[in-house]
Amino acid sequence: MKVGLYARVSTERKEQETSLQRQMEELRQYALQNGWTVIHAISEQESGFDLERPGLIALLEAMSDGDIEAIVIQDESRLGRGNSKIALLHQIRKLGGKVISLDNQGELQISEMEGMVLEILAVVEEYQRRLTNHKISRGMRRAIAEGFRPEQNLKNTDQGGRRRNDLPMEEIIKLRRKKLTFEEISLTLRGLGYEASRATVHRRYREYMETLAKDEKA
Repeated sequence: MKVGLYARVSTERKEQETSLQRQMEELRQYALQNGWTVIHAISEQESGFDLERPGLIALLEAMSDGDIEAIVIQDESRLGRGNSKIALLHQIRKLGGKVISLDNQGELQISEMEGMVLEILAVVEEYQRRLTNHKISRGMRRAIAEGFRPEQNLKNTDQGGRRRNDLPMEEIIKLRRKKLTFEEISLTLRGLGYEASRATVHRRYREYMETLAKDEKA
């Protein structure tokens, strides 16, 4: 199994460096005993309540890319504390990965209450996914009914992305002229592979109209 090792301490005091070194040595030894391949070994000094930990985010990205199958920690507190721990466990489950704890000598054991919360989060997220897909389909149907032909207008729809130049401004204008709301335009673009929130579409449209007004006055 391909794994990522994760050691963490919450302060930056000099004496904590020894704790980090000890954690990592124990993690490496445990991985060696089990015959796992260590792809990443990350140590960091961050609060367990903080979700935006660079090292941990790097491990989640590696898991998302399929580079690792599990994250190995010393005990549950190393992964996170409070709500951040639940959020991280939920994300790791979504990615199909596991958390292995030396303290548990295997996969991290969670409490009955934590398990219940994770199940509720999974149900809510699935409902939101279905609702979003329904909105996208509805937006697409309305756009097509109004004469929008994505196969004729949009190019490279498999690229997606959040960069400014990725959004097809001409098509945003066309859809707006067909009386679609900014939310419907956003959902239509998302269905075609473009990542754009309602606020982003609104802002881009407003900027376009302001530029057009200035050009007309010039």
